[in-house]
Amino acid sequence: MPKPQETAVYTHGHHESVLRSHTWRTAANSAAYLLGSLEPHMRILDVGCGPGTITADLAELVPDGHVTGVDRAPGIVETARARAAGRGAANTDFAVADVHALDYPDDTFCVVHAHQVLQHVGDPVRALREMRRVVRPNGIVAVRDSDFGAMTWYPASPGMDDWLDLYRRVARANGGEPDAGRRLKAWALEAGFTDVTATSATWTFTTPGEREWWSGLWADRTLEPAYAERAVAGGHATPERLRAVSAAWREWGARPEGWFGVLHGEILCRKETR
Repeated sequence: MPKPQETAVYTHGHHESVLRSHTWRTAANSAAYLLGSLEPHMRILDVGCGPGTITADLAELVPDGHVTGVDRAPGIVETARARAAGRGAANTDFAVADVHALDYPDDTFCVVHAHQVLQHVGDPVRALREMRRVVRPNGIVAVRDSDFGAMTWYPASPGMDDWLDLYRRVARANGGEPDAGRRLKAWALEAGFTDVTATSATWTFTTPGEREWWSGLWADRTLEPAYAERAVAGGHATPERLRAVSAAWREWGARPEGWFGVLHGEILCRKETR
């Protein structure tokens, strides 16, 4: 049987174009649904912390508490650690971890947070069970994931239609579920939660700067090796097709009427008291 961390491949990789997106994320633009539940003393586990921008924000919001950031990629954990140190976030620590098998005792954290994680794991229900295990009774598991199938844009672009179809097939071949947002509540119920609040929120990219940034990072992501090599090796695309998709992104980004909406599913799961 494969180890849990081998059941899915991280589709994006850690190319600069990916980190360009991840470092843009903040607690305000990516975890607003959770912030009203935080208290200054809380101990938080940030699963899939990436470069640590949200982690450091959460640390500022719990000045009398502590935030632990974990990610499966050792290099990105070092990046997050350095970022937190640079921001003076002394109430943080970081570790390499697999969400399917967290190395923490039962009932350790007040909050377990995961942003854009479950779409990339091999067994999201098992991951949620692990998050449920390490959160304290009456604590919160907070999860937010985008839903690629619900992304939409204007004007129409056959090349971007091709991007979406291709991305979803590559992500599923890697063992993930790109339409995770709509499935979060169902996964949480299957994992044993009975108190689940499900919401949704969007990112919108339409100003000239937003279009340039969003289209540029996806144009670059389409060609970066971690994605392109898997797309070609898996028989999903040719190099020529990938170049056409990348060009379609840049063409869309140059359109003054361009608009792109990203839907996210969100869940706040409260662990029952014993």
